[in-house]
Amino acid sequence: MMIDETASPHDFETTCKRLTDAVAANGFGLLHTHDIHATLNSKGVDFAPECRVFEVCNPRQAAEILAGRLDLSNALPCRIAVYEQDGRAQVSMIRPTELLAQLATDDKLAGVARDVEASMDQMIRETVAT
Repeated sequence: MMIDETASPHDFETTCKRLTDAVAANGFGLLHTHDIHATLNSKGVDFAPECRVFEVCNPRQAAEILAGRLDLSNALPCRIAVYEQDGRAQVSMIRPTELLAQLATDDKLAGVARDVEASMDQMIRETVAT
C-alpha cells in the first residue's frame, strides 16, 4: 500500500514532539512543519482536526536522488503527517519506494528510496513506541 498509517498511543502534541526528536535521531533534518489546521482556519475555513505535515530530508540521500534525476525534486522532501482521526493521533507517510516506482525505474535510485523508507519507518516506530 502506498500510504502507511500507524496509530499513536500518545496525544497529538506528544506525537508531534516525539516525531521531531526521532527525525533528528535518525540523521534527517526537519525542513518545515506545515500546520494544516492553523493555516486553513486562518484563511476562514473551519477545519477542526489537528493536522501537521513534517518535511524531512537526509541531505546525502536527497543529493544522490537528484544527481540521477533532477526532475525528482518534485517528490522531495519526504513527508510524514500527524493528524487526529477518531479521537486518536495517527502518523502516516507515502512510502518512498512506492512513490519512486511511479516516477523512475533506476535500480540505484530504488536502493536509495529503500534506505530512506527504512529510516522513515524507524522514525515512526520511535514516535509511537510506549
